[in-house]
Amino acid sequence: MEQELRTIHPPRFREFDDDFFFALCQANEMTKLERDANGNIILMPPTGSETGRYNAEIAIEIGIWNRRMKLGYVFDSSTGFKLPNSAVRSPDVAWLSRQRWDTIPETDRQGFAPLCPDFVIEIRSKSDDLKELKEKMEEYRNNSCRLGWLIDRAGKQVLIYRENGSIEIKQGLEINLSGEDVLQDFTVQIEL
Repeated sequence: MEQELRTIHPPRFREFDDDFFFALCQANEMTKLERDANGNIILMPPTGSETGRYNAEIAIEIGIWNRRMKLGYVFDSSTGFKLPNSAVRSPDVAWLSRQRWDTIPETDRQGFAPLCPDFVIEIRSKSDDLKELKEKMEEYRNNSCRLGWLIDRAGKQVLIYRENGSIEIKQGLEINLSGEDVLQDFTVQIEL
């Protein structure tokens, strides 16, 4: 029900196309919006300060690794990606290999990059529904994401989504995570 209250549905016989949605996002830059594969626009309320701080700390760790390795690019939570299923999603943290980024024409880089990141992180805030976040993680994986972490601080767990279809659940107050073969030689210990 909560998701329904944050969803704007397109008119019955009309879709919000890519140009309209991008213009809508630009005209409302203080409002975070996503679009699902059915063309519905989802209002994403801002996170609380604690979640934002936590998100930034993880993004910094990945950014430091990325500067050292020079294998790709790190994106923050305000970046939209147009997935192959037509959804436009903004993961809390995303990483894309240099090789895949270089295939995107410069004009497409100015809008929502037309691909799914190689790696995504979603961090559950108190207002997030865990079921909806799990569905979003499946959507990323179904659209070619190679590795994803769903960090559920309330549940004291991290769900690791791999491109082979497996989901590993790690539980505890401190969890060691690895970038595996996607973020080579990246490891981080997170506190839940």
